[in-house]
Amino acid sequence: MNRRHHNGLKTALLLGGMWAILLAVGVVIAKGTGSSALIWLFALFGVGMTFYSYWNSDKIAIRAMRARPVSEAEAPGLYAMVRELSTAARQPMPRLYISPTAQPNAFATGRDPRNAAVCCTAGILRLLDRRELRAVLGHELMHVYNRDILTSAVAAAVAGVITSVAQFALFFGGGRDRANPIALLAMALLAPIAAGLINMAISRTREFDADEDGAQLTGDPLALASALRKIEAGATARPLEPTTRTENVSHMMIANPFRGGGAARLFSTHPPMEERIARLERLAGF
Repeated sequence: MNRRHHNGLKTALLLGGMWAILLAVGVVIAKGTGSSALIWLFALFGVGMTFYSYWNSDKIAIRAMRARPVSEAEAPGLYAMVRELSTAARQPMPRLYISPTAQPNAFATGRDPRNAAVCCTAGILRLLDRRELRAVLGHELMHVYNRDILTSAVAAAVAGVITSVAQFALFFGGGRDRANPIALLAMALLAPIAAGLINMAISRTREFDADEDGAQLTGDPLALASALRKIEAGATARPLEPTTRTENVSHMMIANPFRGGGAARLFSTHPPMEERIARLERLAGF
């Protein structure tokens, strides 16, 4: 089985695991309340939130980073690189944005290649050379071409529904004395953690895919490895403040924008940078 099929199967299995957790939580609630209507209500709410997040992902992310559209006259080099890569991939040219953020980072968003946007921070434009920046742009474009925005929207929405339903079950699930209170407590605590870990595993899998696919698009895995080293050092030196605004877009960025280590690293949506770099170096034959 090749790498693309392996990671695609892994993502499908992880999403299936999240739906299995949601089903298990629904069974507990149905036992506790004597009705399955509430689980359907939460599920419909989750579907609605998924659709809204997916359809408006570009606007939400761009607004969160206070980015502005940049014209070709302002950034001819940036346009030239993105046009070259999108043409090589036989995909439409995305809209380009620049965020005034000093931290070196970048992300791509949009519901499909025809409605995509790529955003670079001012920090990354200052830090990377042309070859490294081209490699980063290849990585970000592959997130769009691989439909990772849809995958992440579904995973985040299901995880959110599981958390909401589990909290509801803790307070109201035993109303008709049909549910074991210990089981309710365990589910309310463990189900959201399990869903969160699966969501993070999905995000990490998609990052590895974008690294390799982007390196194949640019033909330069070592440039991406070099860029990741610089970005990691720059993000560590200039971490973003975790807020609702930044947390909503952090999983889209090429590197974790927050300071974190130890236990925080376990819950990161990004794989360890040293592992990503090692994979890219192996791809280059090192």
